Order: sequence, then structure tokens, then C-alpha cells
Amino acid sequence: MLRRAFAIASVCVLAGCSSGTNAASTNADIAKVVGVKSSFGPEFKVADISERAIDPKLLAARKLPAGLNFDPANCAKVAVGPDMPPDLQGNMAAVSAEGDGDRYVVIAIETSKPVPIGDPGKDCAKVAFSGPALRGGFEVVDAPRIDGTHTLGLHRVLQAAAPGGARTGELYDYSAQFGDYQVIVIANPLVIPDQPVAKVDTQRARDLLVKAVAAIRG
Repeated sequence: MLRRAFAIASVCVLAGCSSGTNAASTNADIAKVVGVKSSFGPEFKVADISERAIDPKLLAARKLPAGLNFDPANCAKVAVGPDMPPDLQGNMAAVSAEGDGDRYVVIAIETSKPVPIGDPGKDCAKVAFSGPALRGGFEVVDAPRIDGTHTLGLHRVLQAAAPGGARTGELYDYSAQFGDYQVIVIANPLVIPDQPVAKVDTQRARDLLVKAVAAIRG
């Protein structure tokens, strides 16, 4: 349940939180996201996913589990993200790294057309939800300003019912959108037996967003 909940949580919700404008076109190359691999030292286990097509359904707004109550009540739509064009297609490339108690996933996406930009607004900058088997919330956090992009930072905490007791997890999700391109950085602590859960290095995650955007812009 918790893994499924985090899959829902990592849906791309984009908002205009930075300076600059959304460019109509650009010459970015998502395959160049591999350039961020040099940001990680030998203490990290690093892997990359070469450019490939993605299922358009992965870009669509996700259905949340039934029975959730939201506070504020009018912020449920923000939790699932904006509706995408039905004919939207895309490609992606990614880099993942595990080390120092954290996992980072950097994803570069090129879509067949610009995706809608949804601004959560001040009223939905902090949202809590609860239900029979899942509770948690998210809040907007500082994201780096990147010229010519719209950026967003979100901190999500989820607690899911499981045999033997509830399981709690968190992740930070930073994203940037420009034209037909998106860059997403997801950071979460690793669960390592007999070790305390590490604090997520949010500065590294923010730096990775800046470096990834610069890399694919070339």
C-alpha cells in the first residue's frame, strides 16, 4: 500500500513558482540528463535509464484511493494534478542514485505538446488528507529559481496501514517545466535495517534540479 501511495505521490504536479516564462520551443535533449551522474561521489550507487517512450497514462492525473477526506476540502484536485491532453505522448530518460541514506531519482521528460501548468495557490499550499488505510499530506517548499522555467517543490508525508503496524514514508519532489520539457527530482530516505532513517538532503535535490535543467539545455 505504501509503495502504491508513493507512486501516486510522485505524480508530476507543476506550478508557476519561479521567475521567467514558459518558452514555446527549445532545443533541449533529455538524453543529456546523464550529465548529473558526475554530481555523485563513489559512496553512491548510480544507474541510468536511456531515452525511451513512456506510456501516456503515466502522465495523466492519478486516481487517489476512495474515502479520503481533504483539509482544506477544496484541495483534492491539487493532489492528483492537472488533467492532461488525451493525445499526449512522451519520452523520458532518468538517473537514480542511492547513498548517504537517501535515494535520488532525476527524470527528464519530453512531451508531444506543453502540459498544463497547475498553480496550487495559497489556499492549497499545505494540504492534509486521511482515510481508512492512508493518511498524510503535502506542502509547498522552496524550489530553485531557474530562468525560463516554472518550478515547484513539494514535501509529501504518507502513512499507510500495514500488517504489524502503520508504515510512514516521506519524499521531496522538485520539478521544472519549460516548453515541451519537464525535469523532476524525487528524493526520499532509504529504509536500512537497524539504522535510523536519514534526513533528506534537500539542498542536493534542489541542486540536482538546476544541474539537470542545465544539462538537457546543453
